[in-house]
Amino acid sequence: MTGNSQDPLRGRLEDLGRKLDEHIGTAIPRAEEELRRVVAYLNDEVVPQVRRNSSSALKVAAEQLHKLAEALEGARGPQPPVGGNR
Repeated sequence: MTGNSQDPLRGRLEDLGRKLDEHIGTAIPRAEEELRRVVAYLNDEVVPQVRRNSSSALKVAAEQLHKLAEALEGARGPQPPVGGNR
């Protein structure tokens, strides 16, 4: 292969490189905009819903723990009064 046979290849590669640069140049701003939209959606929709569900779950857990504590106290039977007479 001589220097002349590589010139057409080099030209095609340079054209390909320019086309890739153009596509990437237009894709990056679109990707950044999509990313901003996703972040806004997460902040506006997902995070508040998770917070609401989390507080509900904590309330249910607290109720269940209260019931468990009452069941444990009931299983021990009657307790002597604190500081009572013998």
